[in-house]
Amino acid sequence: MFDDFYGLTGRPFQLTPDPNFFFESGTHRKALSYLGYGLAQSEGFIVITGEVGAGKSTLVAHLMQRIDRERLTVGQIVTSNLDGEELVHLAASSFGLDIEGHDKASALGEIENFLHEEAREGRRCLLVVDESQNLSVEALEELRMLSNFQLGAHPLLQVLLLGQPEFKKVLAEHPSLEQLRQRVIAAHHLEAMEPGELEPYIKHRLACVGWQGNPEFDQRVFAEMYEATGGIPRRINQVATRLLLLGAVEQRTRIDSAMLSAVLKEMRSDNAFPEAAPKPMPKVEPAPTPGPVKHVAYAAPQVDFAALLAARDAQIVELQQAVLELSDRSQVSDLSADAAQRIAALEHRLAEQERTVRHVLTMLIEWFENGQSPRAAA
Repeated sequence: MFDDFYGLTGRPFQLTPDPNFFFESGTHRKALSYLGYGLAQSEGFIVITGEVGAGKSTLVAHLMQRIDRERLTVGQIVTSNLDGEELVHLAASSFGLDIEGHDKASALGEIENFLHEEAREGRRCLLVVDESQNLSVEALEELRMLSNFQLGAHPLLQVLLLGQPEFKKVLAEHPSLEQLRQRVIAAHHLEAMEPGELEPYIKHRLACVGWQGNPEFDQRVFAEMYEATGGIPRRINQVATRLLLLGAVEQRTRIDSAMLSAVLKEMRSDNAFPEAAPKPMPKVEPAPTPGPVKHVAYAAPQVDFAALLAARDAQIVELQQAVLELSDRSQVSDLSADAAQRIAALEHRLAEQERTVRHVLTMLIEWFENGQSPRAAA
């Protein structure tokens, strides 16, 4: 929609990694340098980590455009939570190998034969493993074993691992990965872009689809967008897409700060733009229990029943005292219409307080005894 309105030839801020939109920020330039150095060594492991949306996949897609396919054969896999045997079969599949019998020994034999054939043809092999934070230690050890394949003194397989920050921590600290750590020859963590890089990034991607200055951007938009996105490319793409869509709907030729505020408010309200990427659930070993436990899907809040009852009793005493004072006064002199109304209002308030407190206590008791969500207040 907005691409037609602004005369663009495509979508400049799509979320799918596209090497044609690669922007060489400072951190991406460093990553390319480490990749180049690592590939030149022809062995071991190269590790690139970064936050969700930092541009790891786009970086690799850009790298794949630059390599000479006549000299380097690349297999790519995106991992889920695989064990060692599953990873071996997936690695074989990434190189186009069809394993008969589907057993691990056959897969390893086919991979080794394939690597030898490629070497005889003058090609090296690179295995790119994305989402490496999902790999088990067993699977990582299998990758290390695959990197042992050699022809004479020449290694046959190099591995590029891409992962989120938690993978960097596991790789650095897990005691079972010492041998793999010793084979990492290059590593880089992709940081967020610098504040001064956001404007060139936006204009670079727009220029890739024929942008001729329509729409224009107020200068404040770039600083405020950086503050909202933290300089993470995927978040920037999300906001920029919404901005262009709003501009097309309202037929704007200039994007201003008020439009950005409206877009950010809308995205936060529909949770399309969370403040931070969700962190993976920690693995917790289940504790032994004497029997089945029901209704443990949430943690019940800590409620101070003593304080709640004390507050209720204090309110009741206060209201009763006020009623008694007015009643004593009415015995001395004729009760005026105003006094009668006050007594009636206080008595009603007392009854309402009592009903409300009982209702709340009933809901809390049901919640704790049955493990069910409390009913909506009437």
